Amino acid sequence: MKGSKSLYWKLSAYFFFFFFTWSASYSLFSIWLGQEIKLNGSETGLIFSVNAIFALCIQPLYGYISDKIGLKKNVLFFISLLLVFVGPFYIFIYGPLLQYNVILGAVVGGLYLGVAFLAGIGAIESYVEKISRKYKFEYGKSRMWGSLGWAAATFFAGQIFNINPHINFWVASVSAIILLTIIMSVRIEMTDHEMEKADSVTLKDVGRLFLLKDFWFLMMYVIGVTCVYSVYDQQFPIYYASLFPTEGLGNQVFGYLNSFQVFLEAGMLFLAPFVVNKLGAKNSLILAGLLMAFRIIGSGLVIGPIGISSMKLIHALELPIMLIAIFKYLAANFDTRLSSVLYLVGFQFASQVGASILSPIAGGLYDNIGFRHTYIIMGIMVFCFTIISIFTLLNSEKVIESRVKVKKDTKSYLGGY
Repeated sequence: MKGSKSLYWKLSAYFFFFFFTWSASYSLFSIWLGQEIKLNGSETGLIFSVNAIFALCIQPLYGYISDKIGLKKNVLFFISLLLVFVGPFYIFIYGPLLQYNVILGAVVGGLYLGVAFLAGIGAIESYVEKISRKYKFEYGKSRMWGSLGWAAATFFAGQIFNINPHINFWVASVSAIILLTIIMSVRIEMTDHEMEKADSVTLKDVGRLFLLKDFWFLMMYVIGVTCVYSVYDQQFPIYYASLFPTEGLGNQVFGYLNSFQVFLEAGMLFLAPFVVNKLGAKNSLILAGLLMAFRIIGSGLVIGPIGISSMKLIHALELPIMLIAIFKYLAANFDTRLSSVLYLVGFQFASQVGASILSPIAGGLYDNIGFRHTYIIMGIMVFCFTIISIFTLLNSEKVIESRVKVKKDTKSYLGGY
């Protein structure tokens, strides 16, 4: 299709600089809260919980708006403009507010981070996935550049943090300016059919999602499995840095580890579509869950930096498979008019619900029983939900039956295609 190659590279560059901005300002977030703002584990858990609550409130709104406007880039432009101010926000507003009053700072920070990053990423990913279907390029290969952007920023983040954390925040703002320039150059053609399809989306269609048992089974998988990896990652840098003679050395090595992990993740995003197409969406989700359970339980069993580093790198295998599989699972089983709502509510929203519940619990467990025992508990939880999902998620045969049902009775199944 005309313009496909140009759009692929522009949206890949957008992914790169969005994740570069996010990584520069957020990859060492828990270390910043602990070492600079001087918050304890429970207070840090509270911050992540509030962030998750704001994100989950914004995600359904982003999803509905994104599906209602179709292929228009308004949401991405708004997010990009907001990110230009990320550096000043951290330095002059968020940090001082947290030191003055943790709850007030958490609320203000949760609103900004939720809109800009935590809910924003879902809106961006679902938008690019729509474009990839229209212009016939593989979404995973475009999303790969996001991982490279995260890795590029993280590689230097630990060293820069030891000099002055504010430098990372200013770098993030400069990256966001490039991000804004890229999205301003993107041009998407919308056909009359695509406009009518977007206009046909109603709140009633969204409400019907919650009447589908298969949607709730997917939510159960997301809450019990996928949200745990974000909770695991939240305070992992603090634990990792504690394994080294000095916090500064730990911060620096974690930056290298995280960068290497994301480079591996980028390579896996290139290969993940082949894996998912071979195994099927359901089996790929189960595989990702089992890998996650092994990684988290292993993190509680291994000893020393080398062991914990090897466990962390498994993340580079599981996340790409899960990310590609979730889009293919949603496309195979649900109304494609609601692709943004499905991803932002069925995946991102459910993840944030789980994270908002688990974050303060995990923070308290870190303080009381330590990281290693907490990781074992979290890993067992992931394993149990993964096993349950073997019997609840739709397999390939049921996918075919569901799609036939949709074509035969579009009115009863979310309004049809």
